[in-house]
Amino acid sequence: MNKKREVQSSVKDESLIEKRRAQMIRGAVTLFKQKGFHRTTTREIAKAAGFSIGTLYEYIRTKEDVLYLVCDSIYDEVHARLDSLDIEKGSLDVLVTALEHYYSLIDDMQDEFVVMYQESKSLPKDALQYVLNKELEMVALFERLLAECVDSGELKMTQKEIKLASHHLFVQGQMWAFRRWALRDFTIQEFIKTQTQFLLQGMAGEKISIQGA
Repeated sequence: MNKKREVQSSVKDESLIEKRRAQMIRGAVTLFKQKGFHRTTTREIAKAAGFSIGTLYEYIRTKEDVLYLVCDSIYDEVHARLDSLDIEKGSLDVLVTALEHYYSLIDDMQDEFVVMYQESKSLPKDALQYVLNKELEMVALFERLLAECVDSGELKMTQKEIKLASHHLFVQGQMWAFRRWALRDFTIQEFIKTQTQFLLQGMAGEKISIQGA
């Protein structure tokens, strides 16, 4: 598990830190999406969160800290939703449920996903590396599930195909956040069902030889 990057706070009450940072995240996401990270000020974030600039700096040290918290909140929520699944006893049913949980999360956190991928380049090097490692951890969950399906005989895939497919599963769901403006004819339920069918049919279907590959 990738160790969390510490964000310094002068406040010792952990429950209060969690509450105030959640308020910051909500306010910052709206501002970052509307104005971009660099054009948003910490004073604006504080106002959107509902407290003073002085209070803001009791819970973070820099604007980059806020962006990091936005990114980390996504991964915390992914873990919270997928931890209830029995990854060690993976099956196609478990894989389908995992996709449903993950794609539903993207629907709930559309703005956070957009901000993360648009603005994460502004993170300090160590924070960016943490975010990239967390993403690989999420992909690894799908990789383990696919490997379990192969071991049980439900899917036939090589190790390389499993690796590539795990990234494919992960990225395809993010289409809902990035292409939402073009997918207004679909409900989230229709999107999940159709994408899952496409993905599973592609993995379980007949192998086609591609000339030159």
